[in-house]
Amino acid sequence: MKIAKLILKNFRSYADKAFVFDDKLNVLVGANAQGKTNVLEAIFYAVIGKSFRTSKEKDLLKWGESFGSVEGSFFNGFRDVSVKILFDRERKKSVLIDGVAIHKIGELLGRTCAVFFSPNELKLVKESPEDRRKFLNIAISQTNKRYFYLLARYEKVLASRNKLLKSSHNIEVIKETIDIWNRSLCELAEKIFQERKKFVEEMAPYAEKAHEYLSSGSENLKIEYKSDFKDGYAQNMYKYLEKNLEKDFKLGYTSVGVHRDDLLLYVNNEEVKSFGSQGQQRTVALSLKLAELECNKNRIGQYPILLLDDVFSELDEERRKRLLNFTKKTQTIITCTEIDEKIDAKIIKISKK
Repeated sequence: MKIAKLILKNFRSYADKAFVFDDKLNVLVGANAQGKTNVLEAIFYAVIGKSFRTSKEKDLLKWGESFGSVEGSFFNGFRDVSVKILFDRERKKSVLIDGVAIHKIGELLGRTCAVFFSPNELKLVKESPEDRRKFLNIAISQTNKRYFYLLARYEKVLASRNKLLKSSHNIEVIKETIDIWNRSLCELAEKIFQERKKFVEEMAPYAEKAHEYLSSGSENLKIEYKSDFKDGYAQNMYKYLEKNLEKDFKLGYTSVGVHRDDLLLYVNNEEVKSFGSQGQQRTVALSLKLAELECNKNRIGQYPILLLDDVFSELDEERRKRLLNFTKKTQTIITCTEIDEKIDAKIIKISKK
């Protein structure tokens, strides 16, 4: 999986700019706040149709402009693929693949594939379960459209059930129709759980190996998928929803399901979220991303594009060397403020001037 060219028009800090990339290692070099991260954001936006920074397309527009676009020329291992996304302040974005408009964002998934990492990805380890679920959802959806649509359906059913829980002050009224939503929610939750469980089981050995490599063998990473239910997920969830309807009624929302699952991460048998140093947390987050790279390669037969934002400033010299060695597997685009000019890479200098 490779990107050959990126064209930006009124995207973030760029009025009209084209970038051409090498098949191997590319390094975007420049001072802070010059637009390096914007380039990685644009590539990932062209891959999944969403920004990792904002959910509002208008935030992507260059200041003072009313419309913009991102266009990427990719090679997916079999053929060239052109993706163009047009957006403005008023209308919904338009996505074209090889010049043909698509009607659902899910149609974009799988055409190309990328893995993104930045220092902000520490939230994957440090912050809420929602961040870890988001990681799993994006990683799996890129190579599994069925999973993407299952998630969309689950969110709609969950929203409908929660709306029903708030629709009346009389629980007897709610009991008349909630079983429809209970059964549908449990059926979808079972399928999502199974896909996540399969992905985590596949990813864990790669993450453990990557972490061992990056930490020079001094640390041991273990991953566990935490869920409200395991064996017989749908059946057990249904029983819980029935038994605890009054609790959900009082809360006004559904208290169990795959929307509350988590990924537990341990380094040397201690939960890294609570007890790990910042260096350990950073290495764990990076290891998960490198594991995602391997899993997606297994699933699509090609390594995804690897996007690394300002990762060198957060790693010691030994881990930098090990990471650079790892990047030889796939096309990689790295941003940094300075780099050894002798490095075997295409160096692209970024400046607002």
